[in-house]
Amino acid sequence: MNMHTLHLRLHPAKATGLRMNPRRLLALGRSELTLLVRNRATLTMALLMPLVMVFILRSSLTGIDGAAALGEATLTGGIGLVLALVVYMSLVSAYVARREELVLKRLRTGEANDLEILAGTALPAAVLALCQVVVLAVAGAIALDVRMPRNPLLLVAAVLGGIVILAAMAALTSSFTRTVESAGLTTLPLFLVTALGSGLFVPVDSLPDSVARVCELLPLSGVMELVRAGWSGGAAGGDLLGSAVSELAWIMITLFAVQRWFRWEPRR
Repeated sequence: MNMHTLHLRLHPAKATGLRMNPRRLLALGRSELTLLVRNRATLTMALLMPLVMVFILRSSLTGIDGAAALGEATLTGGIGLVLALVVYMSLVSAYVARREELVLKRLRTGEANDLEILAGTALPAAVLALCQVVVLAVAGAIALDVRMPRNPLLLVAAVLGGIVILAAMAALTSSFTRTVESAGLTTLPLFLVTALGSGLFVPVDSLPDSVARVCELLPLSGVMELVRAGWSGGAAGGDLLGSAVSELAWIMITLFAVQRWFRWEPRR
């Protein structure tokens, strides 16, 4: 019997990794929030960068007629940017920093299981992203004279699914990110592919058919379709089902990949 097998037998909750204790999760989230607040640079980027990018996004959107349509495209694209910047890019740095500082290794020796550790680390970024989405939806709709979301429940469900996907993608990306400083490079490919291919900057409908079909398979494409449908309320049932299936499929794929390849030990 090797030590890994012994460890799993002594800690059945860690072996399954599927049960979470809310009290432990909140405690881990509070600790991570304290570290986030102390890191002024990361906090400033998480708070201000999405808003700055929304203004850039508004000026880059083309092929959309009417102020209302342009405003809705700006706000839905802004929601995608919030998810990409606040959840994905900031969490990669957080996971790498905690891994290299042996925080993750120490947490695994305690009562918390793997899912609680990863979710607790992601909790402050997820809450921050949700708050920014709410502010963006309310303040943006008022400032741009755009109607409020027609189907807010669908919009919330899409955002929550996007948070899970991008948090898992952040954990996976951290596995091949050596240092916090290199996180900006390792996160750039997914950010660019998502921004250009999932309809944040350029409407997918404006792309060639062959390219558009490939872009529909990207991790955030289904999420963005549901976000737009939640805001406008104008999507067909079949399109919503396809987007929901895509979102659920990416959730399962990314969670499996994290369970298989996430690194808990520092890279040496």
